Amino acid sequence: MRYLALIAVLVVCALSVQAQSGRHQVKPPPVAPVPTPTPEATPIPKKQVKNDLAFFVGADRDSTYASFPFTYYDAVLQGCASRLRAGSSADVEVSDHDVNRGEAIKKAKAETKSYVVWLNLTVDTMARSYDDLVLEYIVYAPETAKVVTNGRSYLTGRRAGSVVVDPNPRRTSGLYREELLKRAGEEVGDRIIKSLHLDVQVPH
Repeated sequence: MRYLALIAVLVVCALSVQAQSGRHQVKPPPVAPVPTPTPEATPIPKKQVKNDLAFFVGADRDSTYASFPFTYYDAVLQGCASRLRAGSSADVEVSDHDVNRGEAIKKAKAETKSYVVWLNLTVDTMARSYDDLVLEYIVYAPETAKVVTNGRSYLTGRRAGSVVVDPNPRRTSGLYREELLKRAGEEVGDRIIKSLHLDVQVPH
């Protein structure tokens, strides 16, 4: 009996050991990695295209040869500047003080991109009244002050639009004359646009 009991104990122990060795520790499934959010691409700021063309327009309001109302100079400056703006994408600065020729040249040499437009009112040599005024203009290149273009616009010349010179100069009013001066300034602006070959349609 003891022998049988011993054998039974040995069998139980063997089975117990086998059962222990047969158990495998179940490993938990690996944890899925947390996805890292993809950073959004930073938009590259667009470069602002700067306009490389600009004009500075000034007039000799204190000419030693003639003395005209300041409104006359305002009219030619306004006319010229309006054409330069309408006929190009250029920035246009108009001086509100006297600019003689020497100052215009000095201004041009100090500029890096602005053309300097110098305007001067004078009287025709055969003038009988202020209706025979002549608008002179010179355009200086930036940095070098080289003359790009120049010329004259005559008040009694052909004007765009419906303005017609009064056949009797003595009856021409100051306001009417200022309108003619504005048209002369517009003609100068048109000529400057064409001389610089800006490739634009100048409205009339």
